[in-house]
Formats: sequence, C-alpha cells, structure tokens
Amino acid sequence: MACIYGDITKIDTTGASEKTAKQDNLTVTGVPASHQLAAHDLTRMNKYRDLIIKVGKAHQMDPAVISGIISRESRAGAVLKDGWGDHGNAFGLMQIDKRYHTPVGEWDSERHLTQGTEILIDLIKQIQNKFKDWPKEHQFKGGISAYNAGVKNVRTYERMDIGTTGDDYSNDVVARAQWFKKNGY
Repeated sequence: MACIYGDITKIDTTGASEKTAKQDNLTVTGVPASHQLAAHDLTRMNKYRDLIIKVGKAHQMDPAVISGIISRESRAGAVLKDGWGDHGNAFGLMQIDKRYHTPVGEWDSERHLTQGTEILIDLIKQIQNKFKDWPKEHQFKGGISAYNAGVKNVRTYERMDIGTTGDDYSNDVVARAQWFKKNGY
C-alpha cells in the first residue's frame, strides 16, 4: 500500500531507549529492543489488523505506522483500563489526549483509529509546512515525533525526540513500524 507521506522502510532510526526497553525487562536497546516490543504486541495487534489496514488504506497511511503508534502508545491495548491510559488523560489504542482532542468512538473502534490517524496526518502536514526543505521521510518522522510531544518540540531532525516520552518516541515508533511492515501490516 502506498503511503503518500513517505516510505517507513527508508527512515533511519536508533530504536528504543533503555528506559523504553525496560518496559519488557529487555537487556537490549535500540532497534532490536523496538522489534522485541512490537513482537510482544503482535498477538493483541492481530485482533485489530483488518481495521488498521482499512483505516490506513482510506487515509493513504501505512498501516505499519498506525500499528507502531498503537504498540508504543497502548501496547495494543494491554496497558489500558476501560480504554484509558496516561492517568485517565488519553483514550484508546492510539491514546487520544482528551486535553487536546475530544475522543470519538469506542477505544478500539474504526472511528477511534480514524481519529488518531487524522491527528497524525495533520501533524505530518504541519511539520511539512514548518520544515519545507526536509526530505519527505524526515517530515514523516517529524510528524510521528509531534504525535507525542507536539509540533513545537520538533526543532531539528537529529534531536526531534528530545522532550518526547523516553526521548526516543519517533525512533521507537519507526523501528516498531518497520517490524510490523515485515510482519503483515
């Protein structure tokens, strides 16, 4: 499936930080850790695979990227309580923050995945406008970083994750998405 925002397989990534890898008590960091975290979420993610692919196709967004965000944000639902995470501030698989958006649909519904994907696309477009000279894949990665910490936090390509959760958000999501891409998404 073509993604008009860039090719996730062409984005460089350092993967998960030690802090993120410790979620699953991993002894590795970086891309191998991100791949292991994604693999741990695969069984749960597969419950949503058809919905993720449908929403991705409808919005020209790589389903692997949606899956990478879901894996990072909610561990494919494993860390949610009644659909909520982040101390009751974020909703659903993609963790829509109620302080900035009004969540729609059920926590694991097509409406929810559509809303999260539309938020991501809007952020990518804002990064494209902010960094017009960046290559497409850099803008794509910047939009993924902004999904966690906002457009204002993205100031340089090299340091876009400083200030994100774990200081590794886009790098971890990209690495997870690359793994999901190789595993049916």
